[in-house]
Amino acid sequence: MKSLAIASWNINSVRLRVGLVEKFMKLANPDIICLQETKCIDEQLPLENFKKLGYKFAASKGEKSYNGVLTLSKRKIVHVEKFNFCGKDDARHIGIELEDGIKVHNLYIPAGGDVPDTKLNSKFEHKVSFLSEIRDKLFKSETKKTIMVGDFNVAPLPDDVWSHKALINVVSHTKIETDLLSEIKKRGKWIDTFREINPSGKLYSWWSYRARDWKVSNRGRRLDHIWASQDLKPNLRKVQIFSEARGWERPSDHVPIQAIF
Repeated sequence: MKSLAIASWNINSVRLRVGLVEKFMKLANPDIICLQETKCIDEQLPLENFKKLGYKFAASKGEKSYNGVLTLSKRKIVHVEKFNFCGKDDARHIGIELEDGIKVHNLYIPAGGDVPDTKLNSKFEHKVSFLSEIRDKLFKSETKKTIMVGDFNVAPLPDDVWSHKALINVVSHTKIETDLLSEIKKRGKWIDTFREINPSGKLYSWWSYRARDWKVSNRGRRLDHIWASQDLKPNLRKVQIFSEARGWERPSDHVPIQAIF
């Protein structure tokens, strides 16, 4: 397998933060970067900016002001597939295939609102339904030559949040969410690349805008993930969380993550 560096970042408006994406591209130089929450229609994407840095291939599913996924690649994309969930035409999932047969899925799973109750909160019900559809319809058996990345909006393990005890009933870390994500992982026989290399210890990719000083309080969560099929496990070499990006000017509340195969 030719070396492949793949990054994921919930950019929280790609047009607002196009300069930050360019900065990260120059810093990390991934072969592929998957962005979530681009918040614009496809025609408004600043693709020319990225082409100048070598990202000649792009696949996107945009939506005005909300959601949106964009996959940028230095390598030729030979196939694109767009997905819908829960009977909604929201822009949350796009898949690509490269010339060597590697498939990359870029996902933006619903955040779920504030109340972790499917009967009281339609946003949480949407999230649970979305995760259930991934489990039951999309990746219900073992995958091959596949990488799935994105903002999953779930921190699955106790070490993926600043306090398991404080957040056990908070959306993103509730049992129903972590159980569903675990079932998806088990059915597809995925490997969680970051926990494959760092099986224990705190890892975060998101810090709330509400914190006065995110670095001092360090109340983070690992909401962003890069998963790979079992056949790619021997090729996994390195994972990185670019936490310094949270301190860049006008940052996203998420930071880029990257895995190298």
